[in-house]
Amino acid sequence: MTRAQFWGWARLVGGGAVLVVLVWRLGSGPFLTGLRGVNATAVTIAFTIGVVTTVACAYRWALVARGLGVTLPLREAVGAYYRAQFLNTTLPGGVVGDVHRAVRHGKDIGDVKLGVRAVVVERMAGFVVTIALSVITLAVFPSPVRRHMPMAVAALAVVALVAYLVKGRMRIRTGLFSARTGIGVVLTTAAVLAGHLITFLVAARTAGATAPLTLLAPLTLLALLAMALPCNIAGWGPREGVAAWAFGAAGLTSEQGVATAVVFGVLALVASLPGAVVLVLRWADARRAAEKPVMLEHERVHRQPEYSHG
Repeated sequence: MTRAQFWGWARLVGGGAVLVVLVWRLGSGPFLTGLRGVNATAVTIAFTIGVVTTVACAYRWALVARGLGVTLPLREAVGAYYRAQFLNTTLPGGVVGDVHRAVRHGKDIGDVKLGVRAVVVERMAGFVVTIALSVITLAVFPSPVRRHMPMAVAALAVVALVAYLVKGRMRIRTGLFSARTGIGVVLTTAAVLAGHLITFLVAARTAGATAPLTLLAPLTLLALLAMALPCNIAGWGPREGVAAWAFGAAGLTSEQGVATAVVFGVLALVASLPGAVVLVLRWADARRAAEKPVMLEHERVHRQPEYSHG
């Protein structure tokens, strides 16, 4: 077994272990409650928000790619991002879609390394901005981790300083760190984070949570951040575990936290369904493209020559 295979299995086992512990401690009730609570209103809201967040993510990717000297049309980026989200939501690990997106784009532009770099930088930039915005939000609103926020802010400042120093010592394209690109990354990431947060709050209400939004917002934000942990099964595992802890620590119930996370998981899957359509269409296009040369060759071989008789 290679190192990559080992860590791949370790991530799956970690996510599965969290779910097993939750079922052992809380039973299957919260999971079933979450599944039964999903309704048409929640699905419609989640799908609509998903359109906005996906376009924002795609635009962020196009901005970063442009900073690296690669032209990426927004329409193409939206389709690829939908496809990546669907694969991330349905396949173990939660990153298969991004890997496919990076490699596919790299092949399209004739430079796989550059395609991979664009996706990695885009994801990392979004992650860093998300962490910064989350720390600010958690410092403002009451939450189980609010007392640790001064330490988190200090750590964030150190990371920002290190990133600035590294940028100064490395030869990186200027366009990637231009004001336009930086502002675009911040604004699009803020829109994505807001969309996910609203979806999670809709999930909380759908699961029966009646606590004030000022209390629910930081709790759902913690659960969202847990999804970034590299030990999950298509997004499931840490999200439910952190939601159970956060809701319980805030004076609500762990069962309600799990039910909320389950509803969010279903809504996230629904919001990513256009990616399945993109997959089918791209598969059909690739199949037609592969069959066309064979058909042309078949016609050429079987075409009878014409003779003229004088």
